[in-house]
Amino acid sequence: MTDHFRAAVCTALDGPDAIEIQNKPAKPLQAGQVRVAIKAAGLNFPDVLMSYGKYQFRPDPPFVPGMEFAGKIIETGSDITGFKPGDRVMGGNKGGCFAEEIVAGQAAISILPDALSFSEGSCWHSATITAWHGLHDRAALKARESALILGAAGGVGLAAIQLAKHMGANTIAVASTPAKRDVTITAGADHALDPADPDLAKQVKALTGGKGADVVFDPVGGDLAITATRAIAVGGRFLIVGFASGKIPEFPANHALIKEYSLIGLRAGESSRRDPDLGVRNRARLAEFAAQGLMRPHISHRFALNDVAEAFRMLERREIIGRAVIEI
Repeated sequence: MTDHFRAAVCTALDGPDAIEIQNKPAKPLQAGQVRVAIKAAGLNFPDVLMSYGKYQFRPDPPFVPGMEFAGKIIETGSDITGFKPGDRVMGGNKGGCFAEEIVAGQAAISILPDALSFSEGSCWHSATITAWHGLHDRAALKARESALILGAAGGVGLAAIQLAKHMGANTIAVASTPAKRDVTITAGADHALDPADPDLAKQVKALTGGKGADVVFDPVGGDLAITATRAIAVGGRFLIVGFASGKIPEFPANHALIKEYSLIGLRAGESSRRDPDLGVRNRARLAEFAAQGLMRPHISHRFALNDVAEAFRMLERREIIGRAVIEI
């Protein structure tokens, strides 16, 4: 352990331009905590939103962004059981992960299985738990149903494709470029469509025998969300995952009434905190998935800690396919 470490610090709510690499003092461990030498940290769109103060969680600057990490334990508190120095772990936090080390609570980490590398482990959990909680817990997707995945070439979208296919669904991906659509097919999508196609809703219906999608998984929002409501089946389930487009859609209530579809909000982390038993069940199931290497992330870009600001800019420009990782 050293008395300081390097970290990417958001010094103002001005996005990537306000990211600086600084030395931070090492914190002493408290009860129930471990110190982890971070090997990789996953980049998520909420990290970028947080740097502008536009995310639900709004820390005041200066703060270190980054919500996912993987690395090796270098120190444990005296009361820690089940973990020891040298263990490979992955974990999550509300921030602090774009750094050379992090102090985390024991409940925030789990053993990184041999099936996943540090980089894969650093961007595995948040997308996977979002996809699992949405498709399994909230939408109860069944085999032979159809799932329409918007923003399908993003990290969460690709995880949703892989899980929907694993659950036996007819999976329809929507992604904006041919390269992105190719990646969704490789991930397991049965079909890949262009969101700019004016006949998108008709195509979805044609691919579902005229019925429409039983489940819509939407991390995008905006106008595409409204288009997707025209492609949803009677009695379908529309999962509101996020608003990567930057626009919150206004759903037509009369249309929901006529087609009897459900609008379902999705916040996987908050649901586990509100329902600890659900959290225990989901962690156990995801541990099985991780050990099997299921829903392995597609990592299109890898950056050094010094390049966090550029990583943010590339994510803003929608140049990332799947996930980007900060490797330390």
